[in-house]
Amino acid sequence: MRAVAGLSAELRQYLVITGNYWAFTLTDGALRMLVILHFHALGYSPLQIALLFLFYELFGVVTNLVGGWLGARIGLNRTMNIGLGLQVVALGMLLVPNAMLTVAWVMGAQAISGIAKDLNKLSAKSSIKFLVPDNQVVNNQQDRLYKWVALLTGSKNALKGGGFFLGGVLLTLLGFHDAVLVMVIVLALVWLASLVTLREDLGKAKSKPKFSAVFSKSRAVNTLSLARLFLFGARDVWFVVALPVYLSGTFGWGHWSVGSFLACWIIGYGVVQMLAPRLTGKVEGKVPDNKSVFGWAVALSIIPALIALAMMMDLRPDLVLPGGLLIFGALFAVNSSLHSYLIVSFASEDRVSMDVGFYYMANAMGRLIGTVLSGWVFQVYGIVACLWVSAVFVTLAALLSLALPAHAAPTPVAPKQESSAQRSR
Repeated sequence: MRAVAGLSAELRQYLVITGNYWAFTLTDGALRMLVILHFHALGYSPLQIALLFLFYELFGVVTNLVGGWLGARIGLNRTMNIGLGLQVVALGMLLVPNAMLTVAWVMGAQAISGIAKDLNKLSAKSSIKFLVPDNQVVNNQQDRLYKWVALLTGSKNALKGGGFFLGGVLLTLLGFHDAVLVMVIVLALVWLASLVTLREDLGKAKSKPKFSAVFSKSRAVNTLSLARLFLFGARDVWFVVALPVYLSGTFGWGHWSVGSFLACWIIGYGVVQMLAPRLTGKVEGKVPDNKSVFGWAVALSIIPALIALAMMMDLRPDLVLPGGLLIFGALFAVNSSLHSYLIVSFASEDRVSMDVGFYYMANAMGRLIGTVLSGWVFQVYGIVACLWVSAVFVTLAALLSLALPAHAAPTPVAPKQESSAQRSR
């Protein structure tokens, strides 16, 4: 406790935000695995199970758009706590008897969980902007901002993979109902602690923005958002439905093997994200710009194309596909981390939650498009076609990155002036 008390106020707030994000992410990953395994045991096909998460992604699009505006009006601490509270509600909905766990009920719970997840995520990402001292931003010394964003994003994805394992273990040891009950209790305690410890005015705009302000007027934010849409569409077009079904149906992998591979992929992806600052030159004092984003995106676009070519030539697809996608995961992690840093850097200080919310709205739209295409393209044309779509999407993201500003540092913010009323107090 003494060590924590000796930390700066900014670092203590960062730890609270990160702890909230970690706790939420563990339950989010565990919940997904619980639903997948439980409904598979009930006889649902992989495609039917994937469709259970359709509302999860669809509501993410709306939540990111509205959530940024809401955060600017009421504060990011409140939107984060609302997200934690809604996740408790979503988990609680699954505590009903098995006879009431219909597809519609579970889709409703997943919709609430999707809203909760995106409120929590945009609050966490936006908050970091306010925890980096202004003088570091103005002087273009953004290595600390890059490091904090990479650590938060990377640890979240590593823990999501851990949540997959946690969900499987809890389901095996406790069963579906008791596993969900344990998560409800733990997350409710985290939520209560957050209500007490998270700063009240974090991210609140100086004036109440109108809802029309959620649509960004920044060319940099809009361009990066469109690139993000294609980047995440490129991942989910093979990851959500096509890969698990292919590994199970064509390679004959068991469900635990498929789940473990996906969990390891996400954990490794998160670890690489945390290392992204070092991989992209932070040690040498380099801050990412449009050229570095373009270069990493081009490298990523080559991987699904090479995997597709190798599979078309029947060059050991049982090795090429899993191995190639591990390489894709590492490069994708760096690309995602660069994007996550740039949006926080590009965001205007007085509307940071709205800029970040708009950006993650595009992210959610990319996941939604990727999810739908993953089922349709795979069902009609096969896994190779999914990989070609992925390569095209990443190429589009790379080309869009060339239109980004050459430097990530935002325009310095003028110092705040006290009003005469404030000076007289």
